[in-house]
Amino acid sequence: MTTPRVLIVGMGIGGLATAMRLREIGWEPVLVERAPARRPAGYFIGLFETGRATAQRMGVLDAIGNRAGTDSITYDIDRSGKRRPGMGYGDLPGAPRLLLRGDIEAALYHAVAPHTEIRYGTTPIAIDERPDGVDATLRTGVGEEASESTERFDLVVGADGLRSTVRRLAFGPDSEFMRPLHHIIGATILKENVPGYRPQDGLVLAEPGRSVWTFPFTDHQPGVLFNYRTDDEDAQFRRPPIESLRAAFGPEPTGPVLEHLLEQFEQADDYLFDSVHQVEMDTWHTDRIVLLGDAAWCLTLYSGMGASTALAGADLLGTLLQRNGGNTARALREWDQRLRPFIAVQQRGGRTQGLTMFVPQSGRDKAIRTFTQSLMSRPIGKRVMKALAARQFKEKSIDIAAV
Repeated sequence: MTTPRVLIVGMGIGGLATAMRLREIGWEPVLVERAPARRPAGYFIGLFETGRATAQRMGVLDAIGNRAGTDSITYDIDRSGKRRPGMGYGDLPGAPRLLLRGDIEAALYHAVAPHTEIRYGTTPIAIDERPDGVDATLRTGVGEEASESTERFDLVVGADGLRSTVRRLAFGPDSEFMRPLHHIIGATILKENVPGYRPQDGLVLAEPGRSVWTFPFTDHQPGVLFNYRTDDEDAQFRRPPIESLRAAFGPEPTGPVLEHLLEQFEQADDYLFDSVHQVEMDTWHTDRIVLLGDAAWCLTLYSGMGASTALAGADLLGTLLQRNGGNTARALREWDQRLRPFIAVQQRGGRTQGLTMFVPQSGRDKAIRTFTQSLMSRPIGKRVMKALAARQFKEKSIDIAAV
């Protein structure tokens, strides 16, 4: 018997985790990445119990670590600089690990790279599925130096993000599957700490339809995340991102803290500025092609479960392929059926409670947030609010990949 080959497109968390799991069950992964080299560490993510349990089972949890500080305080602030202790991301039920995306990717990469063929600067340009395999045409390089080759694989995994090339080639255009949430995000890493605050402190400035958060990390500069609602997403990209951010947070005076954060974004060497979408599909697979992570469901950062579900999806895929040895189509059907109800819950939460937690959508949401923060300033109130919130976050603790 020949070793089955799998083409994995995308070298993010989902792609690396898939390569690791499928190699463990006897497959030969070929991992391709559009970028010419490994990506930088990226920005803030949280890892809830669903992801922690999966990472523990895969043997990479210790290498992933945790950047949450032991003496961190998150403050709710306003534009004038007034502050009160609030509830930070690390205070949420389930005590999510606070990480950079690259923390998980690095742990997986060091487990995968010594045993896996990795091709940078490579992307599929055609995928032809046949009963006995998938012929994938891959392009490496750009311009006149680019080369193309067609290879046969037993399985193709698209783990290539929200605007997935594999999804477009095998399932259809982005417009058929991407559901806009009508919000824009801007994120970067701060070069300078916010004056008047410790490096280990977080900040939240939340107003109806817009917010800015800073996330402190151990042994790393804090991250900042801008969020705002818009009725015209396309218009946000017709001018420099900093101009769109300033327009979204105007016309009121910015005040000292918001002005500092905007200036830091403008001066950043690297940043993310993008619209927020979920991906909705009736199926994530054919008989030999499967999508995973953001390419399949894109929960958005408002769910807090993107990294966790990418890990769990990869782990479960390996388990079911092994269990259904020789019958890839059945394994993919079982994988889809097992994950879909769980993902539906996470998507719904990301559109509702998760979104309003990051960005109050109305004056009423803002008033509720202010009232909640006042309760959180008292020990009894903090315990009560955590108990109530735990019910909403219960689904983030399910080890969906344990079978």
